[in-house]
Amino acid sequence: MAATQIGGGPSRLSAMSAPRRKPVPLPEARWPSREEAAGARLFQPVRLGPIEARERTWVPAMVPWRATEDGTVTPENLDWYGRFARGKPGVLVAEATGIRDIRSGPLMRISDDRFLPGLRTLVERVRQASEERTRFFIQLIDFLTVRRRPEPRKFFARYLKIDADHRRRLAEHVGEERWLHASEEDVRTALLGADGDTQAAVLTHRELRDLEYGYREEVGDTHLPHVAELPTVLPGLFADAAERARRAGFDGVELHYAHAYTMASFLSRTNQRTDGYGGSREGRVRLALEVIAAVRERVGTDYCVGTRFLGDEVIDGGSRIDDASWYGLQFARAGLDFLSISKGGKFDDAKQPRVGHAVYPYTGPSGHECMPTVRIDETGPFARNVALAAEIRRAVRADGHETPVVTAGGICTFEQAEGILARGEADIVASARQSLADPDWFRKARLGQGDAVRRCVFTNYCEGLDQMHKQVTCKLWDKDFDPDDASIARSPDGRRRLVPPPWEPPA
Repeated sequence: MAATQIGGGPSRLSAMSAPRRKPVPLPEARWPSREEAAGARLFQPVRLGPIEARERTWVPAMVPWRATEDGTVTPENLDWYGRFARGKPGVLVAEATGIRDIRSGPLMRISDDRFLPGLRTLVERVRQASEERTRFFIQLIDFLTVRRRPEPRKFFARYLKIDADHRRRLAEHVGEERWLHASEEDVRTALLGADGDTQAAVLTHRELRDLEYGYREEVGDTHLPHVAELPTVLPGLFADAAERARRAGFDGVELHYAHAYTMASFLSRTNQRTDGYGGSREGRVRLALEVIAAVRERVGTDYCVGTRFLGDEVIDGGSRIDDASWYGLQFARAGLDFLSISKGGKFDDAKQPRVGHAVYPYTGPSGHECMPTVRIDETGPFARNVALAAEIRRAVRADGHETPVVTAGGICTFEQAEGILARGEADIVASARQSLADPDWFRKARLGQGDAVRRCVFTNYCEGLDQMHKQVTCKLWDKDFDPDDASIARSPDGRRRLVPPPWEPPA
C-alpha cells in the first residue's frame, strides 16, 4: 500500500504562556538601624530540633548548575556557596542533590561515597566563609525520567508502538476500513503527515503528550517495574544519602517533597496508585512517612531532618491547603525538625517545550505561582505564599507541636520579614531571589546598612537561565561589571559574573 498523508497542520495540547501585565512596583523598604535590628525577631535564634540557628534568616535551595556532568562538586560550587555564606544567614540550604547514582547533568549528587570528598570541602568552605555562623543543610531529591520533546519523525518511526487500537481509531476517524489491515509502516507514515485532529483521535492521551511534550514517567506507572518498586527502594536511598550528608559534615538534611518530583507526586491528589501508596490521603502520605522513618533510623534523633513541601499544587485535581495542613501535621508527628513551605511548580500545566528541549515545570500557572514575577497580577509576587505557611503552622500548633515553619516567596524587605514573624505566620523567613540578587541583604539589615541592599526586581532573569540549564546568575551583578578585570569569574561567554560582587561593612 502506498504511503498516505492525512491532512496537515499544528496540534492540540494547549500551552500556557507567561502572563504579560504592567509590572507591579517594588514595595517601599524601610531598613532598621543596627540597634533596632538587634532586637528584631528576624535576628533572634531559633531551635531546629537538636541544633540552633543563630537567626531566623534562611537561604533556600537554588540549583546553580555548577557541578560536573557526573555530579561532583567543582570550584564554581565552592565559590557559589561560599559567597552566600559570607552573608551569614541563619541557614543556607544546598541545591537539590540527587540520591540516585544516575546522570542528571551539572546537578550535585550524594548517591555514592565517591562524592564525599567534594561535599566535605563544600561544608568546610561554608564554615569558613560564614565564620561558623551559618547552619548548612543539603536538600535531597529523587526524580523520575523526563525526556526531551522528540522530533515528530523520530517519534512516529521509533517510539510509537502501533497496535490494533491505533488502526481501528484511524479507520474510524477517516472513515476508511483499509486502515484496519494497513502495515505498521503505512500507519506510522500516515500519522506523521496527519493533522492535529487526526493525531489526537488516534493516539492515546499519554502518547499525544509524549509527542507534544516529551516522554515523562509518573508515579502511577506501576506497569514499569522500577516505578512499582519505588516504595521499596526510596526509603533506603534517602537514608543512605542522609547518612552521607552527616558524614560530610552538613548540619542537617531537607527532604525534597515539593514541586514536580517523585515525593511530591506521591503526595499529590493526582496519585491514584492502588497498591496502598496512593488514592486516599493516608495512602499518599505513606511513602513520605516511611522515608522519614528510614532516615531517622539511620541518622538518629540528634541530627536535623526537615522537609520542603507544597502548600498548594495549583493544578487541576491537585492537592490544596487542606491536604498540605494535614500532611504538615503528619510530618510534625513523625518528628521532623522543620517544615519549609513552597507552592506550585508542576509538570502538569507546563508550557510546551520546543523540539529537542525538555518540559520545564515552572512555565505554566503553577510554575508562575512558584516563582511569581512583578507581572503575575495586580498584587505582585511579594510575600504571596505566606498564608499557606500560616495555615499549616496553625494546624501544627493546634496539635501541640512547636515544629518551626519556614515561609518563602517574594520576601525582599526587613519589614515584610519582621511582620510575618510578629504576626505568627511563620517562624523563619526564607528568601531565594532576593538573596541571589544580594547575598548580604540579611547581614546589611542586621548591621544597619539596609540602604546598601541590592534589591531584586523579580523579572526572573535567573529563572530563564535555570530553564536552559545555564549557570544561574543575576543581571544585577553585572551593573558594574568590568569586562577587563581578569580576577572576576565569569560565564563561558565572558559576559556574566558567576559570583556576586563582594561587600564589606564600613569600618
